[in-house]
Amino acid sequence: MLLKDRYINPFTDFGFKKIFGSEVNKDLLISFLNTLLPAEAGTVSDLSFLPNEQVGRSEYDRRAIFDLYCENEKGEKFIVEMQRAKQNYFKDRSIFYATFPVQQQAQSGSWNFCLKAVYMVGILDFVFDEDKADNEVVHHEVKLVDRSTGAVFSDKLMFIYLELPKFTKTIEELVTDFDKWCFLLRHLPELTDRPARLQEKVFLKVFELAEIAKYSSVEAAAYEESLKVYRDLKNVVDTAYDEGKAEGRAEGSQQKAMEVAKRLKDAGLDIETISRCTGLPISLVEGL
Repeated sequence: MLLKDRYINPFTDFGFKKIFGSEVNKDLLISFLNTLLPAEAGTVSDLSFLPNEQVGRSEYDRRAIFDLYCENEKGEKFIVEMQRAKQNYFKDRSIFYATFPVQQQAQSGSWNFCLKAVYMVGILDFVFDEDKADNEVVHHEVKLVDRSTGAVFSDKLMFIYLELPKFTKTIEELVTDFDKWCFLLRHLPELTDRPARLQEKVFLKVFELAEIAKYSSVEAAAYEESLKVYRDLKNVVDTAYDEGKAEGRAEGSQQKAMEVAKRLKDAGLDIETISRCTGLPISLVEGL
């Protein structure tokens, strides 16, 4: 494959980690998160990266592997996931993932159950079927709410989703940092230069990190492989998803998920990635 783009695709594993996943460049992740959080959550001024693999408290619990797992200066936890293709039960998986940093706060002995906030952030390269009728809402903030009063039941758990395909602003329409991050994440591989609207220091740093021509041969090869996996994965999952709908099958069909998993496994994708993308247990994928 000949890499013709100037900048990397942030929806690849390589691209996502290159921009957001290193301690030395954590200012980029801090900037991005601060555009997503509601005002009452305050401002993130520092982050520490935590191990992205979490194991349940017993051998019977499933483990979770996050794209990024961080803690801010107040002890609040952030799980940041880049979802590259439609996935059955993605919202369910988000809830499952959020339980790990909640339960890990338990203390032995006497404990008053005072929790630090947990934020599950999903950056989506697709639109949920149930949200397709509303093309205006890109940024979703989900909390536990009392339906009788509309009041927030707890501010200790929040799910934030960005449905990036809904973001349609042109470069001339970008005003806020949120606009600029959304535009960059969606259109970075299409850009051939650094637009005048994206000249702030944080975005110039993204362009520096994302320029393929500056990579070593090893880095370029790693990105090329990551890009191939992204394209193959998206094509296989999206095609299978659409075929399932056309045939009148239920969206959550395990059989369809198993068919997709088998095709991805035959294509050489690793077990853990297949499990995350299809929602199937690792043990089931291993047996295919």
